[in-house]
Amino acid sequence: MKPWSILCGLLCAGGLLTAQDVKYNFDPSVNFSKYHTYQWVSLPTVHPDQRIDQQIRGDIDAQLAEKGLTPVTTGMPDIQVGYQIAVNQEKQWNAWGSGARIGGGFGTATQSTLNVGTLGIDFFDPATKSLVWRGQGEKTIDPSSNPQKNQERMQKAIAKILKNFPPKEKK
Repeated sequence: MKPWSILCGLLCAGGLLTAQDVKYNFDPSVNFSKYHTYQWVSLPTVHPDQRIDQQIRGDIDAQLAEKGLTPVTTGMPDIQVGYQIAVNQEKQWNAWGSGARIGGGFGTATQSTLNVGTLGIDFFDPATKSLVWRGQGEKTIDPSSNPQKNQERMQKAIAKILKNFPPKEKK
């Protein structure tokens, strides 16, 4: 099975919906108070199906609206936004045993594969053509069979990633 089909399947199942480990970075020389309008840009990444793409964009739009930013589809926006997604696999060893102090014991170990999903949200200044802010959330994928629960997880993850956008001004 191709990696992109695994990714889309996991996203469709709601896999990349919780952001446990959130990081962000930004250019401290940028005056973020000058950004009032934004435009979506496509970044080179495997995109999920249309429904999940709309959900991710809609959740980001909602967060940006709360921060006072307005989307534009024509003209030059103040800032551009795009997202990237990825799923990596990590190996995990689970071991257990019963040991005796004298004479040995017994035990076993099993290997399992964990899928770790990452959602990155990037902001670019179109005037300078440079990345000015990046946030990402990473979590082991644990999809629910309940689509509503998955959507709520996605909303919470995006809110957590964008919590520090725009960065607080230094006083």
